[in-house]
Amino acid sequence: MALVNVAKVRSGRNEAALQYNKVNSIEVNMTTAVEIGTLIVRTPGTCGGRPRIAGTRITVENIAIDFNAGMTPQQIIDEIPHLTLAQIYAALTYYYANKEATDASIAAYYEEYDRLEAEYMAGKLS
Repeated sequence: MALVNVAKVRSGRNEAALQYNKVNSIEVNMTTAVEIGTLIVRTPGTCGGRPRIAGTRITVENIAIDFNAGMTPQQIIDEIPHLTLAQIYAALTYYYANKEATDASIAAYYEEYDRLEAEYMAGKLS
């Protein structure tokens, strides 16, 4: 039906139909809206229960670390091409909404890494 209206409008018959059709075409061609709350999930037993991008094992911490290291959202996508810009921004939004807790978790991760590396270098771990 929208195509018929476009054809009639193009023939100059009805300017009002053009305005009506523009609005309807936009509504018809829009993709389904994504509920932003579905982009970040927490699942016990997956990634240690840390918040992650839904459908992936990429945590909010992973994205925050890359972003804080100076990477832009587009550069992050270039490194992890199966993600979308919306997913990156959702992770960054979650990060900034929970910055103190996320930064503390990142710091604890690096402390554990440093401890384990020191033990390995001292020959205490194999």
